[in-house]
Amino acid sequence: MYQRFIAMGDSFTEGVGDELPDGRLRGWADLVALGLAAASAAPVSYANLAVRGRLLGPIVAEQLEPALVQAPDLLSICGGGNDMMRPRVEISRVVGLMDEVVEAGLAHGAHMLVLSGGNPSKQLPLGALMQRRGDQLAEAARAAFTRPGVTLVDNWADARLTDTRYWSADKLHLNASGHTLIASNVLTALGILVPAEWSATDASGAPAAPPAQRMRTAAYYRGYVLPWIGRRLTGKSSGDGREPKIPLLTPVDPA
Repeated sequence: MYQRFIAMGDSFTEGVGDELPDGRLRGWADLVALGLAAASAAPVSYANLAVRGRLLGPIVAEQLEPALVQAPDLLSICGGGNDMMRPRVEISRVVGLMDEVVEAGLAHGAHMLVLSGGNPSKQLPLGALMQRRGDQLAEAARAAFTRPGVTLVDNWADARLTDTRYWSADKLHLNASGHTLIASNVLTALGILVPAEWSATDASGAPAAPPAQRMRTAAYYRGYVLPWIGRRLTGKSSGDGREPKIPLLTPVDPA
């Protein structure tokens, strides 16, 4: 059982898309921390260093050392999604950076948790390109991270996560049901019981969403695509000026 869980990453790990009524973000990593605490007789602490919009290089440069100095016994890394959305990406470099995190975590005594994100490609503009790159990255991750001391959670291969009912309005970030499904995948991979109440957030029983092409309206492009293009053209990021939401290991209340 793990008692010191630290999560590294971008918006996926920060929890974007899973907003609570008071405006705070939750997300799969918060839920995993709750699952660990519920299953443990000992206290569990949790930190989340993820910041939205980060490429994998800055994730490693900014988050790895602050994670390691806190001596986690479980360290998660998921990144590369923002890299895949750039005009050019080297899959080998993305995997190499992930491997740098894995090797450092193992050397510091942490069990490594490597995740791929869900597959949103069928609902995105340029979805065929994202599908091809995502397939390449997932295949490379399977080859690199199936080894002792590492748990690979291959969410890209989870067909349930291609269902638009698990995704938020921007079609790029998971909604609350999607984050809960990711957390369930993680706990299952770690051999930890998934809380029974999480089944209430399963989106598969919800009404079917409209076809993806009908969801890509002019309002969608104005609200999500054009601002993203604007940030790329000006060199800005959605995470500029943001700090990690839980920078230091903090006790988790399983209640």
